[in-house]
Amino acid sequence: MDKKKRDLKNEYRQNPPKMGVYQVRNEQNGRIFIGSAVNVGGAINSSRVQLNAGSHPNRKLQTEWREFGADAFKFEILDELSPGQGSFAEQRAEVAVLEEFWLEKMQPYGEVGYNEKRKGTEERLRMITENRLSKESGSDA
Repeated sequence: MDKKKRDLKNEYRQNPPKMGVYQVRNEQNGRIFIGSAVNVGGAINSSRVQLNAGSHPNRKLQTEWREFGADAFKFEILDELSPGQGSFAEQRAEVAVLEEFWLEKMQPYGEVGYNEKRKGTEERLRMITENRLSKESGSDA
């Protein structure tokens, strides 16, 4: 068992998974979901399993998956990066930059897609401040 495990680890090191950005396209209405991962193939498989199980975190995509059926959706890799030599965090950061590029290019929001616009730094800081202020005022009451 140890030799088999060691061989699998060596094979993984020699052939690390591709990092990249993928999309799930609803062929019936053209709406898209864009995601990214340090293991893009694994992420696509995971999304498909979650959608089939009814447990995908994107509720709009999940709803339409149920409505239109699996055959109405196409999974595609939009862009790949060669596996980096850095840490997992560094690799994830590289993929995140690539995902931001595709989100900007495709604009998969609202009627066009399933993604939610991410809040900018200013908006996130404002929300944190409001949350803290409401907690402080609630504890005084």
